[in-house]
Amino acid sequence: MPDPSRRAPAPAPASAHRRDRHGRGLRGPLVPPHLPAWRTRAERFDELVVAAADDLARHCPQVGSIQFAVEEVPPSDPAPWEHGVVLGRGFAAQPRAGLPSRIVVYRRPVASRAREDAELAGLVRRVVVEQVALVLGRGPDEIDPQA
Repeated sequence: MPDPSRRAPAPAPASAHRRDRHGRGLRGPLVPPHLPAWRTRAERFDELVVAAADDLARHCPQVGSIQFAVEEVPPSDPAPWEHGVVLGRGFAAQPRAGLPSRIVVYRRPVASRAREDAELAGLVRRVVVEQVALVLGRGPDEIDPQA
């Protein structure tokens, strides 16, 4: 028969911090904010897309009215005219529905083709330029004179 004087320990309150064991304090960040590893790869990729779009908007004002998005992977059902892995897609404006022109860049297929950060930045810029050119109905060399 169990001894009634021995009780089970009371459960820890919900607000107790698990990392404050042994009086050492809460665990701090592993990487300080001033180091490059502070941001995730996805956040750095997003910044590359934004930088490419902002740079193109300075040369071509129509780019300012286009919305840009980043998704991890393209949908599994490619359009009939798309061959291979899709790196990005452009969608024309739909004024009746109130939708502006949109461009989606797919992070994983683009990132898998680059070996280093400089190469990734160039590839992101190329994908953004190609999609902007398709949406605006112009040639990539008209959109980006550096290409």
